[in-house]
Amino acid sequence: MLAPHTTLGLGGPARRLVRARTADEVVARARAADGAGEPLLLVGGGSNLVVGDAGFAGTALVIDTQGHHVVHRDADSAVVHVEAGHDWDAFVADTVAEGLGGLECLSGIPGRTGATPVQNVGAYGVEVADVLVDVDLYARRTGRRGPVPAADLGLGYRTSRLKGDRNVDGEIVLGVRFRLTTDGLSAPIRYAELAKALDVEPGTRVPVAAAREAVLGLRRRKGMVIDPDDADSRSAGSFFMNPVVDAETAARVAARTEAAGQHPVTAWPQLDGRVKLSAAALIERAGVPRGHPGEHAPVRVSTKHTLALTHRGGGTTDDLLALARDVRDRVDAAFGLVLQPEPVLVSCAL
Repeated sequence: MLAPHTTLGLGGPARRLVRARTADEVVARARAADGAGEPLLLVGGGSNLVVGDAGFAGTALVIDTQGHHVVHRDADSAVVHVEAGHDWDAFVADTVAEGLGGLECLSGIPGRTGATPVQNVGAYGVEVADVLVDVDLYARRTGRRGPVPAADLGLGYRTSRLKGDRNVDGEIVLGVRFRLTTDGLSAPIRYAELAKALDVEPGTRVPVAAAREAVLGLRRRKGMVIDPDDADSRSAGSFFMNPVVDAETAARVAARTEAAGQHPVTAWPQLDGRVKLSAAALIERAGVPRGHPGEHAPVRVSTKHTLALTHRGGGTTDDLLALARDVRDRVDAAFGLVLQPEPVLVSCAL
């Protein structure tokens, strides 16, 4: 069963499950599956996977490569290489302990490091793209293996050329390199909620350990740190992406909430003139409460944060998808916006 390999605890069996503990093994396992004509599913921490109840009719490859080390250091920065299968938050914790800055705002995010450039993972005003140097890739279609600069990865809001249908060469992340600062200070604090928690003005740099502690505190209050004792943390993180819309659409949403006497939807202007809207706020303004559809449902909206859909046990992926459709359709009916899922959907669809 693939369920134990996902943070949701949902999903049917794979036809074959294999594990790779080195980059060479990852390549060999992938080549074997391709040579046999088997579909291939890459599995890391499972924090961004929604697997259908029927499972996966192919080979599921668990990437369990470990380790990280500094490959270059100068007066201001250090380049750190980390294996794709290394636990992401453990890596972030190690960089903070070493006084390296740049990743502290991405603390508490579950999963493996290799997934972070695929999704261009981001939180609290920082994205992987901000510090990514390059990525070691194996291209299944061409057989090419080697480093690819961050600038060539098509990094965007929660996407890259490595994600889903955009990954035309079947590229697999083997290792990742980040450039981090060495002065013990965080990236500038851009996110208002985090600045408030730290009691600093936006743009301030703070000790990396202080930033990590504040981020973990905020994430825990939202059920966004994996905790066996917190049912709200049994999720795939944010289920929907914040929609990025044109200014006219943002104005329409603002007018709709004002007419309804609701608090405005949080909006972040983008450099290209568009506006990113808070999916969580849209969900709430569309009438979806925390805990929806009720305390006895096996899957429900988190009681702490409307952007997370949680599995409380005894549910199915079909149950989860039905809830996701309900949330999506309510937002569409209220605002004319169709929210897009952030997790990877395997053998299932909205």
